[in-house]
Amino acid sequence: MPIEIQHKCGYCEYHDQFSNHHVKEMMFGTGQIFDYAECPKCKSLQQFKIPENLGEYYPKDYYSFKGLVKSSPLKNFLKKLRFDLFLFGFPLIKPFYGDWLKYTKMSKNSRIADVGCGNGQLLYELYASGFRNLEGYDPYIENKVNINSHLKLFNKSVFEMEGKYDLIMMHHAFEHMINFPKVMKKCFSLLNAGGYLLIRVPVTNAQVWKEEGVNWVQLDAPRHLSIPSTKGMMNLAGTAGFDTRKIEFDSTAFQFWGTELYKRGIPLKEGEPRLESIFGNKLKEFQKKALLYNKKGIGDQASFYFYKRA
Repeated sequence: MPIEIQHKCGYCEYHDQFSNHHVKEMMFGTGQIFDYAECPKCKSLQQFKIPENLGEYYPKDYYSFKGLVKSSPLKNFLKKLRFDLFLFGFPLIKPFYGDWLKYTKMSKNSRIADVGCGNGQLLYELYASGFRNLEGYDPYIENKVNINSHLKLFNKSVFEMEGKYDLIMMHHAFEHMINFPKVMKKCFSLLNAGGYLLIRVPVTNAQVWKEEGVNWVQLDAPRHLSIPSTKGMMNLAGTAGFDTRKIEFDSTAFQFWGTELYKRGIPLKEGEPRLESIFGNKLKEFQKKALLYNKKGIGDQASFYFYKRA
């Protein structure tokens, strides 16, 4: 039974008793224990005691820092063609990350920032698709990188960003941020009127969290400093001035095979390279189950489209 602690929820400002969950670090298998408080009002999770040495949990081989993979001019041309056909409504064509840009109606010249960009691979794919005003921000990359005249990466946090943007994206970065209420307000100030903030994040609406508890792979202690519910996320965005325009569940089979690895005591770094030998045909079943959960709104991650009114 989780013990109760007293703090203040960063998502809904509830400030009474919270249930406390003890979660092991399992990506690298250190087994260290970290405490996550669960808000009884909005059901969001957060760490109230942040490790002082947080950077040590992001080693150089952390997945988002792997080397950028560039493609040839011919492949870039084909990626651009694929994206353009997608925008024209060809039903069987879906480009790499293109559907997000279609909903927000960004033009190829829109100023777009990816916060928590890692190696910048997502931005590079957008560049290959024809976008020409791209910036990435991540305090954990070592140096500023000019990939080309249309794409630059900065080793800065969101609070060091300047100017105005048409779209700010956070793809599984928001849950890694300490002062997330301030992050939301900063993003609002950085956006042009009519701009969008796109946040993809794990959510506690997840059926796998309700069933498997602290074995849920998306807890990712201690790197995930908070995990909202959809209710908590909408409340936080509304407090900052945003309208919630769309919520789309986009979870994958990872929620099932990752959680099963943890239940078996297998670290992610050890189990992921040999999934076929561990799960076999179950991997296809996991993917079908993930699609079903997304339709039901009980998947373990979602995309939030927040709009700044003109």
